[in-house]
This record gives sequence, structure tokens and C-alpha cells, in this order.
Amino acid sequence: MGLFKKLNLGLKKTRDNMSGAINAALYGKNEIDDEFYEDLEEILVMADVGVNTAEEIVSKLKDIVFKKNLHRANDVKKEIKAIVAEILSGGEEIDMITIPSVILVIGVNGVGKTTSIGKMAAMFKEEGKKVILGAADTFRAAAIDQLEIWADRAGVDIVKHKEGADPAAVVFDTISAGKARNADIIICDTAGRLHNKKNLMEELAKIYRVIDRQLPYADREILLVLDATTGQNAVNQAKEFKEIAEITGIILTKLDGTAKGGVVLAIKNDLKVPVKFIGVGEGIDDLRPFNAADFAEALFEEEKDGE
Repeated sequence: MGLFKKLNLGLKKTRDNMSGAINAALYGKNEIDDEFYEDLEEILVMADVGVNTAEEIVSKLKDIVFKKNLHRANDVKKEIKAIVAEILSGGEEIDMITIPSVILVIGVNGVGKTTSIGKMAAMFKEEGKKVILGAADTFRAAAIDQLEIWADRAGVDIVKHKEGADPAAVVFDTISAGKARNADIIICDTAGRLHNKKNLMEELAKIYRVIDRQLPYADREILLVLDATTGQNAVNQAKEFKEIAEITGIILTKLDGTAKGGVVLAIKNDLKVPVKFIGVGEGIDDLRPFNAADFAEALFEEEKDGE
């Protein structure tokens, strides 16, 4: 199945919820009036786009409709799609040029952190890159075991210590192994325990210092994994993590299981953090690099008869 087709299917619930409601609001209208704009804002908020972003989209649309003197529903939908793509654009690229490059992954239990790391590893390996994983979420033995299972599935190396080991020591050993084995990308699973921010901040600071010493010029991404099904709670989680970590991007999982895919817009526009990857299924190849134009297209794609 092609990349766009997978994305299209993965966004079906959100599309049916949001795009379907917009179609209903536009149905039979000869003029784009204030009632439609009010309906549109409500639809966007209900899709977890967020109040600020919903207001911004409606404001931009009003200006465009007035300047272009638009009346047809399809023309208005095209403009909404273009506004969404514009808001989501920028920063989604993963620039892993140095050898090795480092990706740190954080996120609370249950959001799909370990799964996302395994799928990322498989994707990079498919691209011909040598990948090594570091099991630095040592707080839970299950996290180490799960990462080892995903390393086997992806066919990549893993460095691990015992439960309770110093996460920074795991990262140090993973970097050492990555250098020795000529790895292109080092991906480290790190803790995500928000209940003690001070400890988490100190833990991450130690890990940063290890990377600074061992790989001072390496490209580095710090990716936060969020569960799309939690809607605005995911935004709140991101706000909390932003206070304690230098997040460079978001991995948004479980988009195929929710009608709240509009949360992508809230994350990007309200928090100014780009979405780097999205999860649209259970398969090992169902984590996709985020593309703003493709996402907007799939969000408003008209379903053909027979599909």
C-alpha cells in the first residue's frame, strides 16, 4: 500500500468527523456567512484543533473569502486545506547528516514510545542506515524487554543494562558501541516520568552532557511521543515536557484510532513544536515521516465511490 493511501486510511476517523462536518455546514449555502464561520470554529475545536488555532484558521479564511470573493463550497474547502497545510509546514524534516547522529525519545508510559522507536529503527534500516538502540529507560524492566523485542523485529543492535541502572551510563555505552560499529543513527529510549520533574530534568541533563562530551558535533533530535487519542491532554503533556526538555519534535501515535487528529494543528501552532513522525497503524512500517501537504490533503480527501 502506498504512503498516501496509508495516511488516507489512518486519518479516516478524523476526516469523517471534521471534513464531514464542514461539508454539512457548507451544504446548500449560496453565501459564506457568519453562521458558517461560527460552525467552522466549533467543528475545529471539537476536532481538538484548539481554540487559538481554530480562531486563526477562521480569521485567515474570512480574509481569503473576502479578497477572492469566494462563494462555492469546494473553493472554500480548498482554502481551508491550504491554510491547514501552511500552519503545519516547517521544521518537520529529520536532518540526520552526521555519522553517527543521535535521537533521544521521551514520553510517558502507554503512549507508544517503545513501539515508535522500533518502527523508526526499521524505517532507517530500510533506508540503508546502520542503527543501534540504547535501552536507557531503566526505571521499568518491561521497557528494556520491550525494546529488545523491537530491536529483534527491526534487525538492529541494542545496548542494555539491568533495571535500575544509570540511564546516562547506558547512553554512554550505546554511543561507544555506535562509534565502534560505525552506526549511522543512535536511538536512545529515555524515561518519561512526569510525576517527578526535577529527577527527570536532572536525568536528561546528565544524558545531554554525555552526548556533548562523546559526540559534540553530532546532529541531535529530542522527540516527544504523544498519543493522539488523548486529544488536548496530549497538548498539555507536551507543555509539561517542554518545561524540562529541549524538545525538537513530536512523534504522534495512534492517529488511526481517533477522530481527534486535529490535535496535530494545536501542537504545531500553539506549542511551536513540529510533528516529525505520525503513527497510522499497528504494522512495523506504519510510522511515517510527517508531511504537512500530504496530511492536509488526506484530512480533506474526498472518498471515491467503492473505496
